Amino acid sequence: MKFSRLVEVVQDEPVFDTGLLLAGQVEPNNIRKQLTRWTNSGRLFQLRRGLYSLAPPFRRVKAHPFVIANRLVGGSYVSLQSALAHYGLIPEFVPTVASVCSGRPRQWATPLGSFLFRHVDRKHLRGYQSLELGGGQHALVAIPEKALLDLIYLTPGGDSVEFIRSLRLQNLEQLHMDPLNEYANLFGKPKMMRAADILESLIYEDGAGVNEE
Repeated sequence: MKFSRLVEVVQDEPVFDTGLLLAGQVEPNNIRKQLTRWTNSGRLFQLRRGLYSLAPPFRRVKAHPFVIANRLVGGSYVSLQSALAHYGLIPEFVPTVASVCSGRPRQWATPLGSFLFRHVDRKHLRGYQSLELGGGQHALVAIPEKALLDLIYLTPGGDSVEFIRSLRLQNLEQLHMDPLNEYANLFGKPKMMRAADILESLIYEDGAGVNEE
């Protein structure tokens, strides 16, 4: 395969995997050798084994970090500080994209950013949605309430008033008590119900009122 042909095939894809190129009558070893050569020459970015992105100026679409995160670990969704910052619920810029998954914890440093994956039980992989991110890209991202609860669940002492206040939560009108209580209950931990009670108090304190839906 010539590089010009590769560009024709994948230039509209934010990221692509080797399997896309192995359809039909091709020699897999030759394709993999070419991918390695193009990566070494700076024409491709390798994100992990078998996952690539075209480097500029060859790409048409710059991959959104959330899309990359979803593709790095199948079955994961973006959550924790990354989702909270995306929704404007915390003021900090979060350089590492944080996700949760049912597999082992892991971290990737790639040419297109750093990515962290935290482990939760498969039964807790709920409360996410497909978000449109522009340029025709979509990614699975926790809803605001679940992103906050995931963070509290994975943080020792996360149900303390001190920790929750340290997040400097803002725009609390986005939080709704029905999903907060629903997902807090699903964790099956008293810690999470305590956290939901604290969050309800903070929402009242903020003057946002309590959204039940």
